Amino acid sequence: MSAAGAGADGWPVVVRVPVEPVEAAMEADALDAAARSSGLVVRGPLFGVAVQSESGGRQWQVVLDVAHGCPQRARDALNSLLWFRAKNEAMNPDQRRVLLAAVARLEKECVDELTVLGTRYRVVRAEEYAAIDEHGDIETPRPTDPEPLTPDWSPGASGPQVDDGLVLDPDAPLSPLQAAERLSLRSLAYSGIRFPEPVLHDSARAVESHPDVVLMPPAFLIVERSGTEPWTPGSGLQATAHDARRTLAFALTWMEPRTRGLIPYDAEPEIDAHTVVAENASPAAAELAVFADAADRLRGGRLNEVEVHGTVFRIGRARRLLRWGPDGPEGPRSSDVNTHAPYALHPRMDEAGTVYFDESAEGEPAP
Repeated sequence: MSAAGAGADGWPVVVRVPVEPVEAAMEADALDAAARSSGLVVRGPLFGVAVQSESGGRQWQVVLDVAHGCPQRARDALNSLLWFRAKNEAMNPDQRRVLLAAVARLEKECVDELTVLGTRYRVVRAEEYAAIDEHGDIETPRPTDPEPLTPDWSPGASGPQVDDGLVLDPDAPLSPLQAAERLSLRSLAYSGIRFPEPVLHDSARAVESHPDVVLMPPAFLIVERSGTEPWTPGSGLQATAHDARRTLAFALTWMEPRTRGLIPYDAEPEIDAHTVVAENASPAAAELAVFADAADRLRGGRLNEVEVHGTVFRIGRARRLLRWGPDGPEGPRSSDVNTHAPYALHPRMDEAGTVYFDESAEGEPAP
């Protein structure tokens, strides 16, 4: 059962009442979360790269995760994507020449959109936010959020990319609560004296230029705080809550002990809180046992919060939205800050596919 309501610029918002058991459970979870929520906290923008659907419709697909902290990092990722396409996928010198021309532009210019071999690439901008309760605590994973059937806690394990295969479709049917969230966030804009005037101006203008929003699937990260300090991010975004827990378990046994001076930074990589506690050969063994115990508790169940030596580590549930206009998803704003300028990321490659890893004075590839 579905219904269409007016969206931005007359675009329909299709609402479909969940009827399948899993969908109904997810909607019930969302309703419970909405009842607990007292507001939203906005962390700021994230950037990635999307390509327009080959059909030329309103769908776009994410090809580089919308998880980069500044526009230039997303441009750099696009630079690498096109360079490796030239190296590994180009069918002939003509294709390679086109790809390398795009790479050359990205090495020198802040390019946010370009079409290469018929594919339209765009650096896109998302707003990251999270729900908080009446105590200011950030929302944790919901029971119906995706989890692996068999959790893998091995140090070398890796989960899916946070936006793997994600299609951005402003016309996709939504559940009632998804539709309500989407419509309520269309007017989201920065406010307050802590934002510079150009940021406020661009934010207000974006509401007009990109009046609709598309909600992205939830992602997960570590947040932490000590005492009454505010929550601060402790990791990047992960596709599942388990991936974030595994990251936290590694941080507790390996990184945190080194950061706090309990294990020397130059210690062998295999040394962590567990190995030191097992050998009981360090004055810090008792302190490290607290870290090891917290990691063990994470591995023993789907815990979303542990406290170690006065610091609370929590698995936070992050959400992202893309502003959407007549021409698709919003790109970077003029007030968005870049951490560095464009530069060459890879060795020179010629149209024949020869890579000059270490050029000689004559410009010939090194033997």
